[in-house]
Order: sequence, then C-alpha cells, then structure tokens
Amino acid sequence: MLNSGRRRLFSALLQVHKRACQPSRDMRLVQFQTPHLEGPHLGLESGIGGGVIDLNTFDSTLPKTMMQFLEQGETALSVARRALATQLPVLPQSQVTFLAPVTRPDKVVCVGMNYADHCKEQNVRVPKEPIIFSKFSSSIVGPYDEIILPPESEEVDWEVELAVVIGKKGKHIKATDAMAHVAGFTVAHDVSARDWQMRRNGKQWLLGKTFDTFCPLGPALVTRDSIAGLLLLMWEFREFQSARKSQGKVLSQDPHNLKICCRVNGEVVQSSNTNQMVFKTEELIAWVSQFVTLYPGDIILTGTPPGVGVFRKPPVFLKKGDEVQCEIEEIGVIVNKVV
Repeated sequence: MLNSGRRRLFSALLQVHKRACQPSRDMRLVQFQTPHLEGPHLGLESGIGGGVIDLNTFDSTLPKTMMQFLEQGETALSVARRALATQLPVLPQSQVTFLAPVTRPDKVVCVGMNYADHCKEQNVRVPKEPIIFSKFSSSIVGPYDEIILPPESEEVDWEVELAVVIGKKGKHIKATDAMAHVAGFTVAHDVSARDWQMRRNGKQWLLGKTFDTFCPLGPALVTRDSIAGLLLLMWEFREFQSARKSQGKVLSQDPHNLKICCRVNGEVVQSSNTNQMVFKTEELIAWVSQFVTLYPGDIILTGTPPGVGVFRKPPVFLKKGDEVQCEIEEIGVIVNKVV
C-alpha cells in the first residue's frame, strides 16, 4: 500500500496530468483574416498551433482590431473570457491568415544587451541602466509573413525576443505596479541590419533595426494571467516529478523563466532562458515610463540571448531562401521565410 504522503503525491500528480490534457483555456488573443470575412477580425487561438475562435462572431459589438480591444480594457476582456468558456466553433488554422497580434501601435520600444549571456558573448559589461532604442511600427509583420532582404544591406541578422504588450495607459509607473499595465506577451523577431546598426549613419541603431518587415510578431497575445497559470502548472509538475513538498512556496506572476530559442533552417542558433534578462518586465516599464507615456498596444521588445550571427566566427547573415523560427516556451512559434 502507498503511505499517506505518496498517496497525496500520486493524487496531485493525477490532477496536474488531468489539467494538462484538458482543452486549452488560456487566453491567446489573435488578429486574423479569412477569405469569407471582410477585413481583420479578433479571435482566440485554441492552444499553440490550434485553430481560431472568431470573437467578432461571438459578440458583434467587439472591435475588430487589437488596439481598440485593448483600449476597452476589462470590458472587452470579460467578453473574451465568456467566449473562452463557451463551446464555440473553431476555424481550422488552414483557413485563416494570422496577422501580427498588434498592428500600428503608438510605439515599439526595444532594449539592447538585456541578457547576461548575450553581454558575455560580446565581451562587454552588463549595463547598469536599460539601453533603449526603437523600431517604427511599419516594420511589424505577421507571424508567418516573409522577411524581405533590403538591397541596402548585406548583413541582416536574427534576434528572438520576448515582447511585452501594454494594456493600460501610464506614466511614471512604479515597478511594483507595472504588471497591472501589461496586457500580455508575444514572440518577436528583432531583425537587424548590422552594417547600418554598427557602422553606417553615425552608428545610430534606428535605421538598421526598422526596415520594412523587420519586426515579425505573434502568433498570439498571451494574456498576463495565462502566463502565470502556465508557469504554475509547469512548476507543480516539476515539483511532483522530484517528489518535493510544495507547501510554503510562492510563484511570482511573471514570465521570467521560459525557454527561448531561434532556429535558422532547422539549426538551433540561439538557446537560453528569459531568466537571463538583466532588467525584467517591471523594471523596463518603470524605466521607459519615466520618459514617455505608455499606451494600450505599445510593444516592448525585451532583448535577445546569445547566438546572433554577427558575433559568430566568421559572422553569418541571413540569405534568400532561409527560414527563421523564433520560439518561446508556452507562448508559441513564429516562422518567417527570407526573400
């Protein structure tokens, strides 16, 4: 017979397994198009790589763009939660075209050298303050769109990044309050023209970072509370696997313990964990909001781990025909062909 401690462990493990096998109830907001619908629509992705629930069919009063949805705040989110709890038809992924989860934001804020292992790769000191630059919103494309090699550059590089999407307006936001201003997270590819970033235009970073198609995003905006729930599930499972007692342990509601990787033509070129971030989401929001007002839909790209092409020996850059996959654990994968 199992002793009482093992019985509790076995019962809890069964509950975690049962939860893991149930249909996804995580809030994965998407923008999409189909041939039979006019213009973009809002939807819910039914799990990573799954089909789409049409939110605008569920409630015709909902806006059809993510920017307007986020501006409505809790009112719109409550409708999406009701849709998630209802057994609704799911459009197969093959019938939809995924757009970037956010298009035309007020700003795209980027952070340089924000992974400790990436700083080590460059043989530079870890920054004492966040290094901030930007992309224009015109660089944003969808999760499966093509990356266009500009004729002006011969050194186009890859950078997988965790992106934060702002859901609530704020200025001079305290780090302790920052997560209340976050709508969720998505996968970003900070495509970079290294010749323009590092040698041209006075070594200002902007032009090298913001060519058209240089910011693929998606596939979904995974809401903040969903990330916390996913982390809790993973944490429980790992604890049960090692048969440790879970009493007294508290899980922070943040995304700073997720595997992050980039593959070029199937080969892993970047592999790290978001726990390597120097400045976490809360610190970045507090820092940036000192200077600018953050609005719903604003995007913060939080930096990239080591393995980029420019620091390889010899350097390696993207070429026509390459396929880049950027993946973050529990958030999703974006796949972009280089043309």
